[in-house]
Amino acid sequence: MNMKPLVQISLDLETLPEALEVAAVAVAAGVDYLEVGTPLILGEGLHAVRALRERYPDKGIVADIKCMDGGYPETAMMAKAGATHVVVMSVAHDGTVKGAVKAGKEFGIKVMADIMLVADKVAEAKRMEALGVDYIVLHTGFDERHEETWKTPMTDIEAVAKAVSIPVQAVGGLSLEQAMEAPKLGAPLVVVGAPLVIDDKNFRGAASLEQLGEILRRVVKEVKG
Repeated sequence: MNMKPLVQISLDLETLPEALEVAAVAVAAGVDYLEVGTPLILGEGLHAVRALRERYPDKGIVADIKCMDGGYPETAMMAKAGATHVVVMSVAHDGTVKGAVKAGKEFGIKVMADIMLVADKVAEAKRMEALGVDYIVLHTGFDERHEETWKTPMTDIEAVAKAVSIPVQAVGGLSLEQAMEAPKLGAPLVVVGAPLVIDDKNFRGAASLEQLGEILRRVVKEVKG
């Protein structure tokens, strides 16, 4: 996929004030996409999506709702609140994925299929592309990587990227170096989140805002040149 590398920060925080502080530092550092992480969706809901859209009208706003049902209405809700991207789980019913894709086309929001927990990542990525999603999220989940510490998205990046013609994102427990390496392996959308700048156990900032800015500037420079 010939997509220029972009940097996304995962705002896996519980409150909007915390998220807005981190988002301001991220935007100043040159980050392209702001992800309303699952903890923030749970803690603040659509208010967080709306607040980020109001403050940053030119940034991608990713709603990581991990949709498992109600693909059409939930995607429409996120789009109306100002999200530019929404995450649907590939293990959901095909009707859920199709519904999200349908809403995506109607409301102008991109659909990202998270293929977490599927054994054959390549086959699943192909299946999701055939259903019409816009991105593949190659994800080693929070509990998965803490229970099975050897697992990493790095294992499958190249094979998945070669199998599909849509952009691939690798996320979940990567080191900074691995995250910055991902575009060279075929995954151009680089995510910085837990455990890099968000505490990997408590959903709060792992670095001071000053340290965060330094880390993100380094990532942006490395990834985007």
